[in-house]
Amino acid sequence: MTVEEQWIDYNDHLNLAYYNVLFDRTGDFAVDILNCGEAYRRATNHTLMTAEAHVTYIRELKKGEKVRGTFRLIDADEKRMHIYYELFHSDGWLSAASENMMLHVDLSGPKVKPFPEQVQADIQTMLLYHRSLPRPKYLGRTIGIKR
Repeated sequence: MTVEEQWIDYNDHLNLAYYNVLFDRTGDFAVDILNCGEAYRRATNHTLMTAEAHVTYIRELKKGEKVRGTFRLIDADEKRMHIYYELFHSDGWLSAASENMMLHVDLSGPKVKPFPEQVQADIQTMLLYHRSLPRPKYLGRTIGIKR
């Protein structure tokens, strides 16, 4: 992905809101693998929605720079996914991390509903592989002034 010119703020770096755009685009690819992305929403009127997000900004991005995002499934139950993203500059350094709680929502309510059985099976398969990875450095961070 490329940092777009219109995303640059008056400090001459990527505005904080657009980190979330990049994380969201990364997530779109990942949820398609789990068969619960845009095509799933069109077919079922069910979708994923973010209930909570925590972004850690590590190193600024500038106009035109190339980044890649990673998606990691941390935990899941029948209605939720705890996910973790990282954005890496094309030179390999980590720019930002985001930890999110996603809900499976029936849009006719809207109401949080369990995933269908096949989607749950796909999520559990991904979770099995992702749990074998080392714990991410920025997972589980809280905001506060250390005294």
